[in-house]
Amino acid sequence: MVKSSNRSNFNQPEMPLKEGFSYEETVAKVEAIITQIEAGKLDLAAVFDEFTAAVEYLRQCENFLHEKQQQMDLLIETLEDTPESF
Repeated sequence: MVKSSNRSNFNQPEMPLKEGFSYEETVAKVEAIITQIEAGKLDLAAVFDEFTAAVEYLRQCENFLHEKQQQMDLLIETLEDTPESF
């Protein structure tokens, strides 16, 4: 696992995730936006709007993954610090 000292590739502050956030649904939204843009049927203003939305969705995914990584690191630390009682 590669750890990065620069948590965000988008240089934005971390925002709390909305209740009910679904990583899989958010990735599906990004994929749908990419499909729309690649189809070439949007006007330029719509492309920029959709791209902006995709970037926000990717930020949410990045925040989710970062949060889960911190939780996993804490659990691993706890396991390593717990003396064996076997």
